[in-house]
Formats: sequence, structure tokens, C-alpha cells
Amino acid sequence: MSLFQTTKLKNGTRVILVPSRDTQAATVLVLFEVGSRYESDKLAGASHFVEHMMFKGTERRPTTMDISRDLDSVGADYNAFTGKDYTGYYVKLNASKIELAVDMLHDMLFHSTYRADEIGREREVIKEEINMYDDNPIMRAEELLEELVYDGTLSRPIAGTHATMDGIGRAELVRWRDEAYAPSRMIIAVAGKFEPAVTALLEKTFGAVKEPKKKLKPYAASRLRSGGAQLALQYKETEQVQFALGFPGFPYGHKDMAALSVLTTILGGGMSSRLFTEVRERRGLAYSVRASLSPYQDVGNIAIQAGLTKAKIDEGITVILKELGKAAQKGVTAEELVRAKEYIKGKTVLGLEESSALAEFFAKQELLQKKIETPETRLARIDKVTRADVLSVAGRVFRTSALSAALIGPFKDKARFMKLLKVPK
Repeated sequence: MSLFQTTKLKNGTRVILVPSRDTQAATVLVLFEVGSRYESDKLAGASHFVEHMMFKGTERRPTTMDISRDLDSVGADYNAFTGKDYTGYYVKLNASKIELAVDMLHDMLFHSTYRADEIGREREVIKEEINMYDDNPIMRAEELLEELVYDGTLSRPIAGTHATMDGIGRAELVRWRDEAYAPSRMIIAVAGKFEPAVTALLEKTFGAVKEPKKKLKPYAASRLRSGGAQLALQYKETEQVQFALGFPGFPYGHKDMAALSVLTTILGGGMSSRLFTEVRERRGLAYSVRASLSPYQDVGNIAIQAGLTKAKIDEGITVILKELGKAAQKGVTAEELVRAKEYIKGKTVLGLEESSALAEFFAKQELLQKKIETPETRLARIDKVTRADVLSVAGRVFRTSALSAALIGPFKDKARFMKLLKVPK
């Protein structure tokens, strides 16, 4: 059984301790309940911009080099990430150096200087990052799909646009940080090898952070778009066609999420999955094809993404939809059910071997669901999924009326592809 302990610092910051004696490493992860879905249209990309600026210098460590030199001197692994509903920062290092991890994260998150010259440089870096996403058909197809699936702030790209980057200045960034980086919105997870004294370290640093007078507004509710099948077609001279297919899924903690996870695994969770076998192995229509889930606090979606052969694009789309129709009408076999459950168990166990993965597993649950289940509890729910559960979920999810698709390739005839976008009955 995975053991963990939850506590609170004096200022209300929630702390999760996940000890593991089978390692010499420790990870300190700080998660904030803020991401792109909290932003106004004018401030689109602000959360991601703030994340970038945290590595540009503090009062005690004035430059990026000062920060990286301190961490590199102990061989630490460190990074940050921004999502649509959270932002996170972590340092993973030799457990004997955990004091440096705590001090560094506290220093970066609450004492960064946001120098005007650094903001100007980083603005251009982010604009190049946006260009990279736009030029990468795989990434761009994912963005196009969520623009169709959702109605609201979830439909926007995390990094914002060139226009919003040019419009966000130092005052807006600092204000956004001050409102969002509050004890009430913060989770600290410490995982791996550590001593009880780590709590005192956290109290001395993060425990001294005060709640801001002005609070960040709640995110605006997003809705799943409806009204029949829809397609975003982007012309691009490519040899491989990127195709993404989306359907409404479930939010975090939904009672049917376990069944949907099993279904997603059977369809596109590995090299023995239905889609991989049928689309790539038997027909040679794609190099890659996969299925994935993207849950949020109030909504969610399931996506199938494939890099399809240009000359046989129609066949590739038809075969994918045929497999979804088979799952919705006939369900899955007993053998597939068993294999999928073992696949999920194996991936979960392997994925949680690292202290950084353990910290993220527990912290995200507390941040986004306000409750925590252990890996064992989660896998027990997977074990209880039946063939009838999977059939029921497939029938509810895979409906032509709820279908969204994105296609990037050398095509301009949208009507041609709209005719194909039907889940067979």
C-alpha cells in the first residue's frame, strides 16, 4: 500500500508527504491551481509566460545562470510545466540536498525579479515556441481538435498568441503571479527519501507566504460543443497527414472514468491495441495511431490521433471510425478486457517508480479533485470494470452527433472528408 501523509502549513498551504525508502532521491513539487483556462482573452498565455519568468533571476540569484549553476552543482533534475488547469515546478535531487530544492523553489516562485529586459527577451522566445507548435502538424492537430471540442477558455492554446504576448507587460505578469500564487491555491508534494524535518523547512519558507488581498477569479465554465459532426481542415503541404478525432469524455473523478480508461487502452493504448493492429499492422495506413484521455475539472474528451498515409487518407479515416463503431455496438472481448487491465497496471507501476512521478500523482489529485486515492485504490477500480461497463461507455461516447475532427495535409475539399465522419451503426 502506498503510504502518504497530508498536512497544512500555518498559512493554509497543503502539503503531501510520500515517503519511499527504496531510493536515494527526493522530489519537491509545487503545484498551483492556475492555467490557461483561468485567463481572459486579453491575458491568454499569461500563466505560461509567468512560468518562463521564474527561471530568469531572483533577488538572491540575479540571473538564470545563478539558478542553474546552483542546481547543476548537485546534479539536480528540474523543470516546470503549464497546463490548462495547473502550473507546476519541481526539483529532483540527491535526498541529502533537499534543503536546496526547498530554498530554490521558494526563492524562484516568490522572489523572482521580472526584469524588463528579461521579459522582452522571453516574450520573443515564447513567440518562437508558438511558431514551433504551429509548424508541427502533430501538435497543431491537437490544438485544432480542442478548439472544436470545447466552447470556452479550454479551446485556446496554452501559450497564447503573438498578439497576446505583445500585449502582456510586466505589470500584468506580476499582477497575475501575485493573484494566482497564493497559499490557498498551492500544493507542495515531497516524495522519495526525506526526513520529518522537511516539514520545518517548508514552514520556514513557503509557510511565510501571505494570502494576497486580491484573489484570482474562478475559471469560466467550458462546455462541450454540440450540433453534429464538425471538421477543422488546415491546408499544409505534407507527406504524412495528421488526423485527430475527438469525442466528449468525462471530468476528473467521474464514476465511469475507469471504464473509459480501459476502453481507451483497448482501442489505442499500445502496439497490440485494436487501432494499431488494424490501421498500421494489417493495412499499413499509418506510422502511428493512439488514443488518449484529457479530463478537466468539469468536462473532458477522448482523442484518437494518427499520422496517416496521404494516398490512402480516406481509407484510414474510415477504418478508424469503423473500429469505434464496432466498440460501441459489440463491445470488447473478455481477453481484451484482461489484457487492458494488466497493461494499465503495468504502466502505472512503472510510471510511479520515480519520486517525481509519485509527487505529481498525489499532488494533482489534491489540487484538481480535492481528494486523494492511492495507486492501489485506482487499480482496484480498474479491476472492477466489466465488459458491460465498457460497452455502455463506448455507446455513450462514440456518437456521430458529438464527433469533432482535425485534419492537416495537402487538401482543400472539406466536403470530401465531412462525408466520411460518421460512426458506423
